[in-house]
Amino acid sequence: MEIFLLIVFGIVSGVSGGMGMGGGTLLIPLLTIFLSINQKLAQGYNLIAFLIMAVFALIIHSKNKIIDIKSVILLDVFGVAFCVLGALLVSQIKSNVLHTIFAIFLILLSLYQFYKFFKKDY
Repeated sequence: MEIFLLIVFGIVSGVSGGMGMGGGTLLIPLLTIFLSINQKLAQGYNLIAFLIMAVFALIIHSKNKIIDIKSVILLDVFGVAFCVLGALLVSQIKSNVLHTIFAIFLILLSLYQFYKFFKKDY
């Protein structure tokens, strides 16, 4: 059953990630809630899955010539630097606190998405 759920969760996060919605916002709660995986471990799984998806997205976008190399380099430099800082910070936070922070983040993200949706002029 666990392997089946991992496959389903991989498909769900891959499709949502490919659509630009961020597979991690789904993958991390799915792994922690349904498979009782530790939050920090789930975040690690998400990072590995994201790297693999990013490589394929980069290949597709490169073929379509829609990548600005200067912007990518700038984003990567700051992204890597703050990724290291974030990883160091998270390693010092207890799992239950991390659960709460992530839940608040998801709630705020949902509220923002609802706001954007209803603010649209049709």
